[in-house]
Amino acid sequence: MNKVKDLERPAFQALLAGPGLRLVTGPFNCSLRTDVADIAAELATLYGEHELVPEGAMVDFYVQVTATPGLRRWLRPQVQFFADGVTPFTPLPSAQALPMLEWGLNWCVTAYSHHLLVLHAACVARDDLAVILPAPPGSGKSTLCAALVNRGWRLLSDELTLVDFNAGRVWGLARPVNLKNASIDVIKRFAPDAFLTRPVHDTAKGTVALMAPPTASVQAGSRPARPCWMVLPKYEAGAAATLEPMPRGQAFLQIADNAMNYAVLGRQGFETVGELTARCEHFSFRYGNLEEAMQVFDGLARSHP
Repeated sequence: MNKVKDLERPAFQALLAGPGLRLVTGPFNCSLRTDVADIAAELATLYGEHELVPEGAMVDFYVQVTATPGLRRWLRPQVQFFADGVTPFTPLPSAQALPMLEWGLNWCVTAYSHHLLVLHAACVARDDLAVILPAPPGSGKSTLCAALVNRGWRLLSDELTLVDFNAGRVWGLARPVNLKNASIDVIKRFAPDAFLTRPVHDTAKGTVALMAPPTASVQAGSRPARPCWMVLPKYEAGAAATLEPMPRGQAFLQIADNAMNYAVLGRQGFETVGELTARCEHFSFRYGNLEEAMQVFDGLARSHP
């Protein structure tokens, strides 16, 4: 099957501007369109290893980021996100077109994937054994996720963990990792070979940049992993890396609080969170140094029978 990187640049840009670039992201097929030419080169690198959707296969999400019409195109230009003709967001400055596309894809998964429990959590795996990392913004979740996948862990997602209703499997998206503010330079130093997009300033999340997913993670994107651990991370400057067991009752509440479609699923959501809580070991984790954090997580993986 062909990959995005196999497309010649004119063909790639023609698909983006025309019928749509159709690519596979884990269990979903997506069609991307945009008339914002400035983001094409970075988009090609971010998704270069992703497979193209086979001819005739169903597409789950048709998404588009396009310049707003009228005088706005010339005076303080803005862009608008569309998903199957729906516009869930207000327009943003055109410089934010690339992160808007990523946020929009996350919105699609959250809004339409009620055949799965969708957690606001990062997820990485070693030997197909998965660690779920739920945490509020500013906790260092994405930074920790980006560091782990640059040290041999497989990226499933930095934002959305997709759990089967029997909680026996989690599915990956292997899409770009969204880094914010100080995390951008931290990961540049920690993983100098990783590809990061140009920083985009003054977004609702501050300064953001996207890190391309590792090739091995994308190649394994359609393979599920088995949830084994839930780790609630918290970055604290100068803190020693400390992993502490978490009571199951507290873990259930953490998972339920981060389940984005918990209320929609009703009883099914409650039972799935319960199954996931029962299957996993649960920890809280404080860290102030990424190298120390890597050692703790490698030890966690080695401890599994």
